[in-house]
Amino acid sequence: MLGQGGHVALARLSLLLLLWREATLIEVPQDLKQPPTIIKQSGKDYIVDPRDNIIIECEAKGNPVPTFSWRRNGKFYNIGKDPRVTMRKRSGTLEIGFRSGGRPVDYEGEYQCFAANDFGMAMTNKILLRVSKAPLWPKEVLEPVVVTEGSPLVLPCNPPPGLPPPFTFWMNSAMIPIPQDKRVSMGLNGDLYFSNVIGQDSHTDYSCNARFPFTHTIQQKNPFTLKVQNSRKVVETTPMFLTPSGTESSKMVLRDEQLLLECIAAGLPTPTIKWFKKGGDLPGHKVKFDKFNKTLKIVSVSEEDAGAYVCMANNRLGSIRHTIYVEVKAAPYWLDKPTDLVLSPDENGRLVCRANGNPKPTIQWLINGQPIETSPPNPSTQVLGDTIIFRSVQMGSSAVYQCNASNQHGYLLANAFVSVLDMRPRMLGPKNQLIKVVENNRTFLDCPFFGSPLPELRWFKNGQGSGLDGGQYRVYINGTLEIKKARAEDEGTYTCVASSILGKAENQVRLQVKEPTRIVRAPEHESVTRGSTVSFSCKVKSDPSLPVTVTWTKDDKFLYFGWRLKKDDDSLTINNVNEGDEGTYTCTVKSEIDQDSASARLTVLDRPDPPMDLELSDPAARSIRLTWIPGNEHRSPIREFMVQFEENRWEPGRWQNLSTYPGDLNSVILQLAPFVNYQFRVIAINSVGQSKPSNPSPRYKTSGAAPDAIPRGLRGWGSKNDNMEITWEPLLDLERNGPNLHYNVWWRLKDTEEEWSNVTTEGTKHVVHNTETYVPYEIKIQARNDFGPGPESNVVNGYSGEDKPTDAPKDLRVSKVNSTEVNVHWKSVDPSSVLGEFKEYRLYYWRESSLVPGLSVRMENKTKGFYSTMPEPSATLTDLVPYSKYKMVMVAANNRFEGPPSNPVEFTTKEGVPDAPRFFRINRRSFDTLYLEWDKPLEPNGNLIGYQLKYQTVNGSKVVQSHLQTFLPNATHFTLRMPDRSVHYKFFLSALTQVGTGEVYAEESPHFANEAYIDQVDIATQGWFIGLMCAIALIILILLIVCFIKRSRGGKYPVRDKKDLPLDPVDHKDQDGSFDYHSDEDNKPLQGSQTSLDGNVKESDDSLVDYGEGGDGQFNEDGSFIGQYTVKKDKDETEGNESSEATSPVNAIYSLA
Repeated sequence: MLGQGGHVALARLSLLLLLWREATLIEVPQDLKQPPTIIKQSGKDYIVDPRDNIIIECEAKGNPVPTFSWRRNGKFYNIGKDPRVTMRKRSGTLEIGFRSGGRPVDYEGEYQCFAANDFGMAMTNKILLRVSKAPLWPKEVLEPVVVTEGSPLVLPCNPPPGLPPPFTFWMNSAMIPIPQDKRVSMGLNGDLYFSNVIGQDSHTDYSCNARFPFTHTIQQKNPFTLKVQNSRKVVETTPMFLTPSGTESSKMVLRDEQLLLECIAAGLPTPTIKWFKKGGDLPGHKVKFDKFNKTLKIVSVSEEDAGAYVCMANNRLGSIRHTIYVEVKAAPYWLDKPTDLVLSPDENGRLVCRANGNPKPTIQWLINGQPIETSPPNPSTQVLGDTIIFRSVQMGSSAVYQCNASNQHGYLLANAFVSVLDMRPRMLGPKNQLIKVVENNRTFLDCPFFGSPLPELRWFKNGQGSGLDGGQYRVYINGTLEIKKARAEDEGTYTCVASSILGKAENQVRLQVKEPTRIVRAPEHESVTRGSTVSFSCKVKSDPSLPVTVTWTKDDKFLYFGWRLKKDDDSLTINNVNEGDEGTYTCTVKSEIDQDSASARLTVLDRPDPPMDLELSDPAARSIRLTWIPGNEHRSPIREFMVQFEENRWEPGRWQNLSTYPGDLNSVILQLAPFVNYQFRVIAINSVGQSKPSNPSPRYKTSGAAPDAIPRGLRGWGSKNDNMEITWEPLLDLERNGPNLHYNVWWRLKDTEEEWSNVTTEGTKHVVHNTETYVPYEIKIQARNDFGPGPESNVVNGYSGEDKPTDAPKDLRVSKVNSTEVNVHWKSVDPSSVLGEFKEYRLYYWRESSLVPGLSVRMENKTKGFYSTMPEPSATLTDLVPYSKYKMVMVAANNRFEGPPSNPVEFTTKEGVPDAPRFFRINRRSFDTLYLEWDKPLEPNGNLIGYQLKYQTVNGSKVVQSHLQTFLPNATHFTLRMPDRSVHYKFFLSALTQVGTGEVYAEESPHFANEAYIDQVDIATQGWFIGLMCAIALIILILLIVCFIKRSRGGKYPVRDKKDLPLDPVDHKDQDGSFDYHSDEDNKPLQGSQTSLDGNVKESDDSLVDYGEGGDGQFNEDGSFIGQYTVKKDKDETEGNESSEATSPVNAIYSLA
């Protein structure tokens, strides 16, 4: 946010109003007789455009209306004699026209206007009229400027003198400004300064241009041709000043004018400029630096800005200083300007004229345009230096007095009339005015009045109390009432009363105090990428009784809204942001009495433009310099440049990354490989992303050379027991360095002095045949091409092929067997029997069975390796399943083969704690009972002896009470009655063996959304529930009747499918009381059976199984025995049985329940 400027502006306005009200005296109404007053005049230094008519302004007021006259160059100017000069009606303004000929330059001179009536004469400043001039540049032939690289240079401009002086700038022939920077800049005199020249400065069109503001014309100097002679070695130089010369200089400046100090230095490297002030600090709030610190600027100079200013130029070779002594003089300026004075007869008064300057100005008084010394003496008037005293003035003594304060740098002239009047008080402002003001602001209630003698003014609120003055209130001499901080209780009707010895007058003002209009959530600075969406907030709070308008501007211009720019009450949204949207956005909210504004800057970021103009220089065998011009960075600084290359020998058309460089570089040395035909391109990278690649550079081909690289990955190994394969990685394409790449390979038996065997090949593999089994070799390699051999590699060790180990580990045994771990012992094999590199002793083990009755296991072969060179190693085998029978064997292994197995070993792990139950479910069967159901653990890890259930009542996150319940090993359910229906429980179920408690399965009782309603209403007493139960009973009765009727008519029922296994309510135990583990099939209920509410499988007493199937004795319709139907049915009959069950009354009850 740039600032909420509304309230600041109001505060400044209030301060200005305060100062104005303190300085403003009583205005004389225009309907009263009064001397003339100058209200408008041209400036003292008046420059006019020769192409326009000349207008010299002079306006005045008075009663009677003043008459006007002019002086030119100190003499009366007879306007009537010059047909080109006319004076406007009821005005002294002169108009000089040139339609009928004449030259404006003939009217140059000093003009002064006089306005007079019966009560005095006022006059303007002396107006110096000059005609603007734009002289042509003198014709000259400029010789080419030839300089050596690194030398300083000044190209003079010397513009023709104009009125006013022209604005100068440098451009080339394409009318493009000459780039200026720390090294190259234009001086205050218009010359172009080079701290040092470089080769790129060579141009033929350095042209100085002069723009004349009045004629709006630009004149161009003949262009300079600059030729820079390149030097093999540019000599660095210490700084020296091009301007100003010497070590000291001085400058005089007038108060309130602009001070410009300049220091431009030559040197290589380019010097930097720093500024200091002797005896104190630079006034930071006033000082600005331009032209890369070469110019110091103070906009409005005051006396304290005088002193010695030092500029220092330095580079790494040294530094130099120059001192500028600044002297501040001052043209006259007002301390106490004389103002109009209204007196009544016999009243006293005075006029004061105080001014200051350097040197101190002299004061001269005039009366009606004539020096007061030459006017007739007046006993009621006394001149005392800068003051005129009036005593007992009389009617008819009105006049206009002039005060002139002057020194060598200028003058001041002020008119002040003295008017003698006799009038009763009168109000000048509108009656019963309504004023709305902002709460907590300084408020002024105006009550303009007049009277002579000057009336006394008093203010009253709501017609009560004494006059308002002091504390919260202040009354000014012109009748204005100030309320220092308006509050709600200050609302009301204010009455101002002006009274004198001649009478009194009054007026009323109604005051309303409103809440301020302010922005409570202002827009904030945003930096976004092109194409995105951005929003600026502007939330407003204001007085409800005041309508407000919210407007948005961009760079002080109103916005036009459409599909991209949208405005709502609190924000501005810009969609699909582009570069044209960048700028300062200001939200302004206005009411009829105040306003507020806030601004924020939008910066649009984008990927940089691609670099341009790639050039290659300084070629060498394995390097070249690449130079480019960076593209537009789009307000996100370039962080780095990526240089890519493409070569047309091995992978033409494929661009590869070569290197990255910091974003402040644009010329780099590229390190290259031999025998490559390169071309390059550059990509710029900023915070948004990568630019498009630049256009490719010209190609550059490096010369060939012998290889520099050594083939990597050299190794020797055997693929068979009588060979050795020597392999390596090929050199990369950029490592070839030349054509016809080959590899020289050497090998020999290790630790022998025999000659090296060698071979030369183009491939990446060589096989040595007829070797002994697993013997060590020494190997080395070298790359070569047509330019010669490269460096040899270091010698590496390789081995011929391995064979199967011949010996097995002996005396495999175990010790310290517990539930999950066992110690393994064995005797090692003879190292020579491994026939290769010994890798490990590999243990194969598997779980044969579980010691838990009825628990079947899946045998899974597992391995674990142990590396040891001890004669009788030992190791620990972990992660075994408790209470299980295991078998194991061990082999010795090299990198390719395993040897024969050891003796097998059997062992059993001890009993452990069980796993968690297979599942644990909690159902709510009624309002005050919970039904808990679980299943046996998948791995009991021993003989189960029961279950342990812990449960806790929970109130929020606080545990209130804990309970413990144990069960027999064959129990799989439990019903819990709840004393309080709203209580919730946490359950922790675990199985038990002799070793201890197993893994816990935790659950929480379910929450029901309708529990609160159930707690409040007993459903059994509800009429709808009773009616529903009656309806169900009636349907069952009807179904029973239908079934009996059908049977009595000889209907047959399909026989249900029946399982061979009996339907037991609980699982069986063995004779020793242990739990008998069955498969999952053993626990499945019979097809078509139903589960009771407590989880046990039972047959209903009132089912019709006796009529269909499942009984020991079943009969057909003629009473014959049909037990043969108890055999299994095929699939079709089973489907029929299922359909018949759907019509069973028992099943109907279940479906309804």
